Amino acid sequence: MMIDYAILGLLSWKPLTGYDVKRVMQDSPFLYWSGNNNQIYKALMRLLENGFVTNEIQYQESAPNKKIYSITESGMSELLRWVMSEEPEVPEFKKTFLIQLSWAGCLETEKVEELLARYEKIMTQQLAMRRE
Repeated sequence: MMIDYAILGLLSWKPLTGYDVKRVMQDSPFLYWSGNNNQIYKALMRLLENGFVTNEIQYQESAPNKKIYSITESGMSELLRWVMSEEPEVPEFKKTFLIQLSWAGCLETEKVEELLARYEKIMTQQLAMRRE
């Protein structure tokens, strides 16, 4: 299941709670997942049962306890196996800008440069916000 590998990928960066996984997926323009919490927690349980992740309970006095998930060596091996074995998909054009860019060849060079400059400005602003 794709969500399993997305979660393994996130956990390869750093240990996370299920809530953190959901938040990263919702906030990322690349890892967006429209599923519900149930799907994420079911995937985490599957990964735990398969030995691809471990979890550690972090006890808290003033809030509910947290389960922090970490990728195991076998989880990292499985992630790398999947990355190398899956056939790449043809990308879907879901972004308006990519569709606009497809027909930018109809524009004068000056207008294409203006379009790209506007896109660069937006991406630079988004990058700066994410860094904060």
